[in-house]
Amino acid sequence: MTFIRYILLLMSTITVAQSPVELTLVDSISIKADQIIAVDNFETIYYLKNNILYKKPKAQPAINYSNVQLGVPTSINVFNPLKINMFFQDFNSVIILDNRLAEIFKIDFNLIQPYKNVTHISTGYDNTLWIFNQDIQQLELYDYKNEKLRVTTVPIQSNVLDLKSDYNYCWMLTENYLYQYTYFGSLISKIENKGYTSLVVDNENLILRSDEGLFYKSKKSDEIIQLETPKLLINQFLLTNETLYIYDSEKLHEYQLKID
Repeated sequence: MTFIRYILLLMSTITVAQSPVELTLVDSISIKADQIIAVDNFETIYYLKNNILYKKPKAQPAINYSNVQLGVPTSINVFNPLKINMFFQDFNSVIILDNRLAEIFKIDFNLIQPYKNVTHISTGYDNTLWIFNQDIQQLELYDYKNEKLRVTTVPIQSNVLDLKSDYNYCWMLTENYLYQYTYFGSLISKIENKGYTSLVVDNENLILRSDEGLFYKSKKSDEIIQLETPKLLINQFLLTNETLYIYDSEKLHEYQLKID
């Protein structure tokens, strides 16, 4: 009986253990930028340089946008290329751009009642933004055209590190947990944060970063698996479909994920 229990324990250990996900280098391109914002399915690169946002389609000239009055953007989200949002935390404001990088909407949270002290934003569905209201420690889905809240979640008890979303879900990384919410504001997942500091999302799959490297979480599982990353400086990382982009401040490296 003791032998049988030992065998079952060994099998359980083998089942739980996960091998690192391998990366295959596809391409590397030289690019000078302060920050790479995104690379879409058509290989259009969005990047920030000297506080100017550039959109560079493949084999076409780049277009750009800057806002001298608001200065340095805290975050830029191009999940919806028709409604790109630029967040300026110092001014508690958001600029919405169209696909030609022309301004189509401005949100000044200082003028909204009740006042909102926003620290993180991300794209929602329709004309909404996910925002984290620091004063009340709550995640909110804000309809900026109608100036009203569609969703308010339960307050959280730790500092927010990162916020990402798509049309269906929102992921909020805090010092203690990684939360996943539906667009109705319902909490569907809560995973302990084991040292992760930031994340990217594509097709509901996640890449998380810690001091130990990059980690992959499939939308099909709560297991988080370490990636076999190359030995290079990871200034930024992006995920598009099953392609991981790593920027080392000199080159943008494109890797194919090998996931069993």
